[in-house]
Amino acid sequence: MRILPMLALWAATSAAMAAPASAPAPQPETDASAHPSTHEFSLDNGLKVIVREDHRAPVVVSQVWYKVGSSYETSGITGVSHMLEHMMFKGTENLAPGEFSRIISEAGGSENAFTGTDYTAYFQTLAADQLEVSLRLEAERMHRLKLDAQEFEKERRVVMEERRLRTEDRPTGLLYEQFNATSFLSHPYRNPVIGWMEDIEAYDLADLQRWYEQWYMPSNAVLVVAGDVQPQAVLDLARKYFADIPAGEPAAPKPRGEIVQRGERRLEVKVPARVPHLMLGYHVPNLVADAGQDESYALDVLAGVLDGGESARLASRLRRGQEVAASASAGYRGVTRDPHLFTLSAVPASDHTLEELEAALRAEVQRLRDELVTPEELARVQAQVVAGEIYERDSLFYQAMQIGLLETVGLPWQLLDEYVERIRAVTAEQVRAVARKYLHDDNLTVAWLHPLPLESAPRRPAVSPEALRHGG
Repeated sequence: MRILPMLALWAATSAAMAAPASAPAPQPETDASAHPSTHEFSLDNGLKVIVREDHRAPVVVSQVWYKVGSSYETSGITGVSHMLEHMMFKGTENLAPGEFSRIISEAGGSENAFTGTDYTAYFQTLAADQLEVSLRLEAERMHRLKLDAQEFEKERRVVMEERRLRTEDRPTGLLYEQFNATSFLSHPYRNPVIGWMEDIEAYDLADLQRWYEQWYMPSNAVLVVAGDVQPQAVLDLARKYFADIPAGEPAAPKPRGEIVQRGERRLEVKVPARVPHLMLGYHVPNLVADAGQDESYALDVLAGVLDGGESARLASRLRRGQEVAASASAGYRGVTRDPHLFTLSAVPASDHTLEELEAALRAEVQRLRDELVTPEELARVQAQVVAGEIYERDSLFYQAMQIGLLETVGLPWQLLDEYVERIRAVTAEQVRAVARKYLHDDNLTVAWLHPLPLESAPRRPAVSPEALRHGG
């Protein structure tokens, strides 16, 4: 579904004890609108367990989501959530460094993890009869992580190299980082998920230990299991391995909203690159803040009108029609903890300038403000949503990920089953209304990337992406 865009993957303890494992098993919550194959449970220590049955293949995906990511961090420790994610593979009281990955591999499975602005998630894909292996290991590192100074220093170097490879040596990565830091002045969305290099170099093992103790606990986690499983059997395994872990009390993060923007912001980034690049971003509401106004769904449709295949406006008008753009895209992030951005990104055609490209993008935005989108455009976007839903439900991993994303930002997973109908209900008037309300110059940040000669780029030895893998 467009409102839950696929992530760029690769991308704590305290008081009360849980009830004993012999306590009666809770019954799944029921809801007439709920997906009939999805079941929700809660353990006494606060761990939420969501099971999505899919019996088409003897495979299971297990994901543990923690409600913490870069938007929870403060100055000086940016990137600590991502750094801790790496360390979660480096040993516990009962597992040697790398043993977690070795056990999963020997069970015929695969595993990894990812960190975002609002969450950190760990996942395994296994034969369905091996689910117990996954839950046993996840419970171990939820409660018994062992942070070793030598492993930390090695992993710090890995993260620093990851940042160089994926941001500092990528012109668009640097542009996007600077763009976010300008679009957000007070909200932590301004900070990169991987962290600023100065912070990566400066934080120590004690910073990671405090972060682990503050956020890694059952009451701040969601276990999502999708695949060829029986809900009661999954619940029994969850109780077996997680029920005795203390619930903990995660500290509520202080509200850190974004100050009201009062005029257009502009920045220029000059780095060695082959082509120029342009980004535009408008502050818009997210699904959490929507408050029943359906603005998020209208923004999602608006993104589809601009960038939903070869017949969408950016492709048909800017790339093929005016031939002012070599590429152009639009994006909207509705499933976030706090309001985010509606973005436009483009590369000018070889015989056009950034000024011409920006003018063309602004003209398309103004057209959305002035005119109603056509019935044919609405029908196309809605058809794409339905097709996307069918495709996405073919993936066990993506089914689980949709649930985890919603739950970690404070939204119920049941919204998945409402999405298609909510998109179908969006009108042309609603699309124009959100364009008029949010896509205006006083709410806009514009970023230009000016290429410098490639020979001015620093020379670094090539690094294999496999060397950056978390479990390596």
